[in-house]
Amino acid sequence: MPWSLWLPLAAAGAMISFTPGAGAINTMSNALGSGWTRSIWGILGQQAALLLHIAIVAAGVGVLVAGSPVLFNAIRYAGAAYLVVLGVRQWRMPPAPAVTEPRRAAEPRSSMLRRGLLVNLTNPKAVVFFLAFTPQFIRPEEPLLRQYAVLAATVVVIDVLVMWFFFAAAARALRRLTRDARGQRAVNRVFGSLFVLVGILLGAVH
Repeated sequence: MPWSLWLPLAAAGAMISFTPGAGAINTMSNALGSGWTRSIWGILGQQAALLLHIAIVAAGVGVLVAGSPVLFNAIRYAGAAYLVVLGVRQWRMPPAPAVTEPRRAAEPRSSMLRRGLLVNLTNPKAVVFFLAFTPQFIRPEEPLLRQYAVLAATVVVIDVLVMWFFFAAAARALRRLTRDARGQRAVNRVFGSLFVLVGILLGAVH
């Protein structure tokens, strides 16, 4: 892929990653609950979903999803419901014990990985977006596999950097608010409400 094409791809990828959404909320929630370092597992789950979306578009299945209202809506409502469930769980999450008490076990890496995967995977609009986004940077007369590999690597690397060093790092500034039970409840309810809001928007906005 020539630089003249890759640079716009990188710029577009950065703009996509910096746009707040369920992935950013999930990343900040993980960073607050499990720490900046461990939040990478949720981010990796989200990247696995992005790779699957790109693979679906590359295989042409994205056309089916975009052209089938029933299939599209089924996945859309499932994703919306999942985000609402996450929000309710976050809202109801009890505060962690005080520092002087034994700490509760950190969330398993596999759990964060799986949730990150599902948060991005259950968003069919991502498939439709990549269906519209990908052709702008693919040249049919050139080897497709190499082009898709460059596109996927670029999007994933940029998203990891943005999620980990921007959204997860930004959540560290909120950690002082979670030093007592009252602050933890407030933060849990804010992020729970954001998950529910994104879920409602995903289900309602076409």
